Amino acid sequence: MWADNETSEDLLGFKVHADLLIDVINDETVLPVTIGVFGDWGSGKSSILNIIKNEYDKEVHKDTLCIYFNGWTFEGYDDAKAALLNAILKELEDNKKLSAEIKDSVKQKAKKLWKSIDWMRGAGMIMKNIALPAVSAYFTGGVSLIPFFAQKLTEFGIDSKEHLIEKLKSKEGAEFFESLKKSSEESEDKTQVVAQFRKDFEDLLKETRFKKLVVIIDDLDRCTPDRIIDNLEAVKLFLNVANTAFVIGADPRIVKHAIEYRYKEKQAIGSAPGDNIVNDYLEKLIQIPYNLPKLSDSEVETYISLLICKRELSIEGFKKVHDFFIDFRQRDRYSVCGFEAIKDSIQSEERDKVLKNLATISGLIPIITQTLSGNPRQIKRFLNTMTLRQRLANVANISDFDIAILTKLMVLEYSNLDMGLFKQLFDWQIGQKGVSEEIKKLEDAVKTGKDDKDITTAIEKIGDEYKAWGNMRILRWLKTEPFLADIDLSDYFWLSRDKIASTIPGTSLIPTVVKSLYKKLSADSLTSTVTNKIITTEYAALAPYEKQFFLSFAYQMLISNPKIKRGYDIFHSLIETNQEYAEAFYAKSLESVPSEEILPAIGEALKRYADRPMLKEIIEKKFKAGKSTAAAKAFNTK
Repeated sequence: MWADNETSEDLLGFKVHADLLIDVINDETVLPVTIGVFGDWGSGKSSILNIIKNEYDKEVHKDTLCIYFNGWTFEGYDDAKAALLNAILKELEDNKKLSAEIKDSVKQKAKKLWKSIDWMRGAGMIMKNIALPAVSAYFTGGVSLIPFFAQKLTEFGIDSKEHLIEKLKSKEGAEFFESLKKSSEESEDKTQVVAQFRKDFEDLLKETRFKKLVVIIDDLDRCTPDRIIDNLEAVKLFLNVANTAFVIGADPRIVKHAIEYRYKEKQAIGSAPGDNIVNDYLEKLIQIPYNLPKLSDSEVETYISLLICKRELSIEGFKKVHDFFIDFRQRDRYSVCGFEAIKDSIQSEERDKVLKNLATISGLIPIITQTLSGNPRQIKRFLNTMTLRQRLANVANISDFDIAILTKLMVLEYSNLDMGLFKQLFDWQIGQKGVSEEIKKLEDAVKTGKDDKDITTAIEKIGDEYKAWGNMRILRWLKTEPFLADIDLSDYFWLSRDKIASTIPGTSLIPTVVKSLYKKLSADSLTSTVTNKIITTEYAALAPYEKQFFLSFAYQMLISNPKIKRGYDIFHSLIETNQEYAEAFYAKSLESVPSEEILPAIGEALKRYADRPMLKEIIEKKFKAGKSTAAAKAFNTK
């Protein structure tokens, strides 16, 4: 098994990206600078940030202070600015490069910074939670907020609250809070405080005698939308301080969603004004955006080879392989660093064990790459699931178990583009004692066909229920050995039985961007026009594997909540905007929902889909004339 954690151990050849960013940071002419390391969920951002941190921790960079700040870890902190400053100051206090004398001086200068932070932090909390409600209560004659005011004073640790409450009740108190209200509306004071903060922070850095400060902010996209913006606002506080570099790792789609969320641009979603606000915000904050590329086929094969070597070899044995890989990648950045390349770095007695594992998966690499969009986290989770099932097979004493067959079936499961294929193969074999005659027909068509077009035509001639197997990616799967004709698949499907009941992975595995997008589309207030706009922009921009997760998640949400109309509406918009596989997922959803639980409004809406090839049969089955359900009556009403 492989841990799903970021690492500074480079198995992806990503050091080249880290080296590039370090080179930019070391260019004093570009400082101060904020760099955005952008990539999808699980694309390897954190690993690159860790490589940068490890590099700056080396003696050769003794004049640079590098701080790693995890925004998600500090999500519970009441103020993002204070959390970030606290992380910086703590790093300075604990830093072994600083003398005791310098540390004492830093602590003294830090007090002034804390004072500024406390002013901004306290003013914000008091205005939001205490002052404005209290002023409102005073001028409207309401006294019910006085207990609330007292409670808030206690929460914020303010002493002598009885005296302050008496002041609040007086004319003097009202005038005081009115002045606070006015000052909150005047940005000049705040600007002066921020400018002074930056000057004081620059003085503190000079005192440390470090030539450069590098702050790495990771896991921003795991935070709540409000917290994402709070962290970005905290970074803005430190901007333009001389000799500083901020490196922020995030999925830009999640950050853009957070900006929309904070600034309430719901009416402008997908329109030019809304886009400008989001883009302008990011452009002002991030001077250098760096987008991570997806892994190529050769990089995926190399990554899987290294992961298997890491699992099968001793620490010392894998170090030799990894050292070879680093040297190989410097000489050749394009070729596969697979078994043939690394075998001489492996001791002879361990080679067979590594080869056996690699041989089962090498033929499926192109499909895995396509299916998982070259995403390192998805690849690792795929391999972990495969390993877990392999162990289950051993524990269950399954005879004649072939890991290659399990791997091939799992690729179909994960590339479940037309959601029914994995389940369809399960249905075929379960009625035939594990051996599917249907898969034999498909494989025969593959073996005898001259080319893909010829094979697709042959598959369509077998019968309508086979048409989905003519997809180009599925054809590649069918062509890949081992072939499954005459193989008893019952044990392999038993190992995968967690996916038979529900063909989507657990919610915890669903990318954040998918859940955020579904949440956005779930809003009842969205019109069909706005919904279609979001789908044709944000959904269409998802990676293929993310679209699979989205459709699977939408399916699961619909069958779990069949009386909520919005779940159907989302599928209707997906179909109307011609999103691939949406029709197949919707057909499966309708098939799974009991007829009596389908809303009448859905019966009415489905009239316009009655001639859709994949929906026609299920619609006739659910709503044919004579059915007495409310949805059927609505469907059949002219």
